Amino acid sequence: MIDISSQIGAVTRTVRPGGERDGVATTAVTASQTYPVPAEEVWHALTDPERLPRWFMPVSGDLRPGGRFQLEGNAGGEVLGCEPPRRLSITWEFGEVVSWVDVTLTEDGGRTVLELVHTSPSEDDHTRRYGPGAAGVGWDLSLMGLSLHLTTGAGVVPEEVQAWAVSAEGQEFMVASARAWGAAAVAGGEDEATARAAAERTTAFYLGQEPPAPVGPEATDVRPA
Repeated sequence: MIDISSQIGAVTRTVRPGGERDGVATTAVTASQTYPVPAEEVWHALTDPERLPRWFMPVSGDLRPGGRFQLEGNAGGEVLGCEPPRRLSITWEFGEVVSWVDVTLTEDGGRTVLELVHTSPSEDDHTRRYGPGAAGVGWDLSLMGLSLHLTTGAGVVPEEVQAWAVSAEGQEFMVASARAWGAAAVAGGEDEATARAAAERTTAFYLGQEPPAPVGPEATDVRPA
């Protein structure tokens, strides 16, 4: 069983609108969580192509700087930078939308803070419709999977993930995550009614009640059929 309240509370979420990258107006969502293992262990889980499927999803391609990768059934992109075991930067290319993901690891006393920043074009249709939950809920699911993997050594069983996604527990998690990202949007300056409406649309998507797809990492993997 997953302690949903504890996992939702373990992640710090921020939303920063009004940015710019490569001449494009952007909004950045940041999710961070502390793991009870050294940075080298977290780095290995993040970058080893044999290990990634155990908590995230299968990956193919060239994982060196300048190389291109493809996540099975999901996004692809380019490895922009890699500084083991501290920093990883990639593009996140889903359909026609290009965004950027930057991961930083900071070790303190054998524990490691993982900070993930997903920067998306502010005028992208998905970002405008779903708000930060367009990427944030998927990353919440991924951080949870990484936590379970690092603390138990367990690997992902796709059939179990799909079953969990449509269970009461899975849906409770997604509702809580969408609401948490809505609160982060308000803290970042978004109008409360706008943030609430976007969070409700994100919730509807993850509960299988709305067909358009957000662009986060789990968009094609966990939505109920």
